[in-house]
Amino acid sequence: MRTTLRAASCFVFACLASGTIWAQHAAHTIVQPNDIKWADVPSLPPGAKIAVLEGKMNEAGPITARLKFPANYKVPAHWHPGVERVTVLSGTMNFGMGDKLDPAKTTAVGPGGLLIMPPKMPHFVWTKEEAIAQINVIGPWTVTYVNPADDPRKK
Repeated sequence: MRTTLRAASCFVFACLASGTIWAQHAAHTIVQPNDIKWADVPSLPPGAKIAVLEGKMNEAGPITARLKFPANYKVPAHWHPGVERVTVLSGTMNFGMGDKLDPAKTTAVGPGGLLIMPPKMPHFVWTKEEAIAQINVIGPWTVTYVNPADDPRKK
């Protein structure tokens, strides 16, 4: 039995040293709705809120975050550096692909709907009602606007 444990320990150490094992949490995490803390999102137009549930937006690694958009909200055309997975949790979000926000060229996605976009795909979003979405991405995570004048961080 000691040989088996020693061999298993050596295997785990070798895998960790070579970086071939995905980072795992030391303990599980449970986030209840009342635990969620919303904050402003400097990279989005005023009114959006974010709650980061896992990871850090500016660091490498998995990120799970929720975004809350008010009614009649618009996010101009922008893109992200990696694959973006968006699950709509409540309300309806209207997603479009392209370099300019055009409500006529969007698809309405309601609760339970999933959108997966490749890296650097220009897209835009608008809402009629309050909506909450969850994003699952790999950080670091940034927002780059197609038209730099749309970036609220530059205003």
